[in-house]
Amino acid sequence: MIIMCPHCGGLNRVPDDKLNSQPTCGKCKQELFTGKPVEMSGEQFLRALQKTDQPLIVDFWAPWCGPCKSFAPTFSQAAAQFEPRARFIKINTEAEQQIAAQFGIRSIPTLAIFKNGQEITRVSGAMDLGNFSRWLQQYL
Repeated sequence: MIIMCPHCGGLNRVPDDKLNSQPTCGKCKQELFTGKPVEMSGEQFLRALQKTDQPLIVDFWAPWCGPCKSFAPTFSQAAAQFEPRARFIKINTEAEQQIAAQFGIRSIPTLAIFKNGQEITRVSGAMDLGNFSRWLQQYL
């Protein structure tokens, strides 16, 4: 599986049987999985979408959005629970308006799952951890 380093953006090939053994980046030597969401720019996100094999769980949000703020801890808990099966990414739609437009984000928070560079599903609105976990398990 090709994994993008959350620290330096380097691409790393990690065998499936090594995903749970705390792999490190070949470039910067930091851990590939931190159990925390990764905030990405639009450019970083597009690169991850095009170059990695790992499912991407994306939270499209904005700093002024109350439901987005209340959902943030749930998204972080899910990242700790589901990594390394998926990479959890946060895209600030206020700062990345072009990406929000490109992906047709009309309301926030919008949660989307991408596999092999393609969006497979999305849902709008905040969820509690139980519902969010059940939604994720359908697609991971």
